[in-house]
Amino acid sequence: MIKRSPVRVAAGLLAAVAMVVIAPSAGAQQPEDWQAERLADGQPNIQGMWNNTRAIFTPLERPETLAGREDITTEELRQQAEARGSGRIERSEWRGHENNRGGVGGYGLYWFDWYFDNPTDIGQPSIIVEPATGRIPERTADARERIALNMAQLHDSYANMETGDRCISRGVLGMMMPTEYNNGTLILQPPGYVVFHSEMIHNARIIPIDGAPHVDEGIRQWEGDPRGRWEGNTLVIESTNFRAVRNMRGPSAGTRSRQSEAQRIVERLTFAGPDLLLYSVTMDDPETYTGEWTAAFPYDRDDGYVQFEYACHEGNYSVPNALGGARKEEADSQQ
Repeated sequence: MIKRSPVRVAAGLLAAVAMVVIAPSAGAQQPEDWQAERLADGQPNIQGMWNNTRAIFTPLERPETLAGREDITTEELRQQAEARGSGRIERSEWRGHENNRGGVGGYGLYWFDWYFDNPTDIGQPSIIVEPATGRIPERTADARERIALNMAQLHDSYANMETGDRCISRGVLGMMMPTEYNNGTLILQPPGYVVFHSEMIHNARIIPIDGAPHVDEGIRQWEGDPRGRWEGNTLVIESTNFRAVRNMRGPSAGTRSRQSEAQRIVERLTFAGPDLLLYSVTMDDPETYTGEWTAAFPYDRDDGYVQFEYACHEGNYSVPNALGGARKEEADSQQ
């Protein structure tokens, strides 16, 4: 189902500071004499390969040990990242395809980007930067009920399975947030557009920046209808018109979520230096969450990364095998 490509992981820390300010641009410094190159249509030239692997050692939500803290030091963040990195390997029940006691599993550890990288901090204690707690607001009662129902019926039908497992779409969050592998994102800028090509599910987000309004509200899409604009060196993308999906990847690979038609996402991508993009995404979905939340992390230029074909297609073996296993369990329970 999944194709893992060889990756050269970008490494290195952001500028060290004695005290960390919890903000999307935490720790980043723009070279004083640097000016963004412009394309013929006036866009800042951000074309090329970018990688957000450096953020995978930062937890999605602020750990309880750092709750309420405003005086978090760079050393504490570094220690936190190192503990998370070493903990992933120590907690693993297997070191390769052999001796896997946890089930059929997926890959040897060497396929994951974090396996080769040195744990690094990004100048913030969590990827979630708003609300100030660093934690995602609670889901609404309706969303909790719907998610619980879907998990109970997960393998009753292929339509209940996560859209990424079905190779349809990982959604905006699944494409842009850091994950275990395949974090290279190719950015292209044909006149009037910005294109994000993700290696995962060989997906391309095509974002018009021509000032045109969103499509009619009756048109609903898996990844919404994006409209972008440049504010100086910052690309602002507003996406609406999302299709309601009962099971789509949440903010991280380990979370299940739903996507409602009320969802509105605003992304900001700031060209902060020749090799640095500062990305943030704000989620506003009153049918799913009790409040808005914002995640932020850096993308580093990674000219050494090569995208390969992602061998994932709708109807892949994962779907019939999962459904077949569920039918077998049902048959065994009736004997």
